[in-house]
Amino acid sequence: MSRYVFKLPDLGEGTVSAEIVAWHVKPGDVVAEEAVIVEVMTDKASVEVPAPVSGRVLSTSGAPGDLVAVGAELIVFETDVDAASPPASAPAAAASAASTAASTAAGGGASASRGSGGAFAPKGGGGAQPAGAHAGHASASGASAASSPGGTATTGASAGQSVARVGSATSAAGASTAPSAGSAAPAAGAASPAGGSAGRGGGGSLAAAGIGATSVASANAVSRAANGSANGHARNGRTDRVATSPAIRRRAHEAGVDLTQLAGSGPNGRILREDFEAFVSSRSGPKLVRSRPAEMRSSNEPETEEIKVIGIRRVIAQRMSDAKRNIPHFAYVEEIDVTELESLRRHLNSKLEKGSPSLTYLPFIVSALVRVLREFPQCNALYDSDRNVIVRHRSVHMGVATQTPDGLKVPVVRDAQSLGLWDLAAEMRRVTEAARTNKATRDELSGSTITVTSLGKLGGIASTPIINAPEVSIIGINRAVERPMVYNGAITIRRMMNLSSSFDHRFVDGFDAAAMIQALKERIENPATIFID
Repeated sequence: MSRYVFKLPDLGEGTVSAEIVAWHVKPGDVVAEEAVIVEVMTDKASVEVPAPVSGRVLSTSGAPGDLVAVGAELIVFETDVDAASPPASAPAAAASAASTAASTAAGGGASASRGSGGAFAPKGGGGAQPAGAHAGHASASGASAASSPGGTATTGASAGQSVARVGSATSAAGASTAPSAGSAAPAAGAASPAGGSAGRGGGGSLAAAGIGATSVASANAVSRAANGSANGHARNGRTDRVATSPAIRRRAHEAGVDLTQLAGSGPNGRILREDFEAFVSSRSGPKLVRSRPAEMRSSNEPETEEIKVIGIRRVIAQRMSDAKRNIPHFAYVEEIDVTELESLRRHLNSKLEKGSPSLTYLPFIVSALVRVLREFPQCNALYDSDRNVIVRHRSVHMGVATQTPDGLKVPVVRDAQSLGLWDLAAEMRRVTEAARTNKATRDELSGSTITVTSLGKLGGIASTPIINAPEVSIIGINRAVERPMVYNGAITIRRMMNLSSSFDHRFVDGFDAAAMIQALKERIENPATIFID
């Protein structure tokens, strides 16, 4: 039996460990190469890890919420799944057929290793690794195997017994076919013990021992067969190959939704958040049962529910705790008359073409804020605790706290001070939507110098927002309501809103914080000044 031990690969940017968020396979499952096997989260991003080989899952290491070190064993595969095994999925059956055909066409064994174009390839390119190198090691019974980054191949098969990993135009008969444009060529000297070499070209699958003279056309044909049913969705009833985001996959699991039943409207049939929500809303089924008195509950209905804090929710919890524990927050709430701003907003929205997104208060307030910060640079700053230095910024990189299915994220509008009202509104919509749909890049989720947060109509009367460290200021926008006010000596109806702000009192004095909010109030209450530098 040939076994392949896959270890957590280096995910880049100095990552030393990752948290398991969700497994997409279990022991006994037969999976195709490149199928998503596990979702992990680093401090930077959520990552879906693909299977490095085709085969049956023998064991997995770690449960959701566990931290796994880079190089630690993650999953063990049996790669020589044969006809005597339990029924396999379509991809596995196709791979087995390809293996048999390839063995007939060419005898002799050649070991394959991932080249520099492969997923999670180590820095410096591919090629065979010595035993124990990088994240894997090699051992053999009757034949040795070259280690590949992130995995270990062990085999008891003779030279003529091969395992085919289909889907690539790469041959293992001592030379590879021409890789696609932009792909990386195999590293020189990546020879297997049997004299053959195989590299990963263009991100395609590996061609392993014995494929020999298999043509590109045949490999491509088998690859198409291995893709399973239409859209590549069916995998033994699993949905790990459905094109969608980790957030949607998790929500589908929690809601009991089979993603193979959804038609995605995104590129290449990708299921978007809108597709998922439309499906759920149209589905008839049991309604959510609200809390009921004990005597009305079913005897088999649990009293409590335990939800493990993992993934981005754990990261949010840790950062919020650190900020609240380490930063002495100074809160300041001011009431602002937005009656004139509302008139301007309505006027500008009335001029929009039908179907165009309307302006909210947020771009007006941010436009005013970026001008006020020129007078109060101490509020547009970051605290570098390692160097004990305050870093003030001339440019305003505005963080916009955004509620997403995965929890709170803060996408960033770069150089907000250089954007006009309409461009600012458009950019804010773009980055917040990218955050909600898990399309935001790492750069778009980091580097803010000050943050605004708003719950819109749910904003309440006042709030005490927690500072987004290492920033020193955050501005909270509360709900705008009409109420009787004394205005020019008479009682009249005015539209009022509170701004709730928090400052790091170590570096922003109370007087400066209040003066900054008063300057912001003046511009908002006289909206023409928002556009005057």
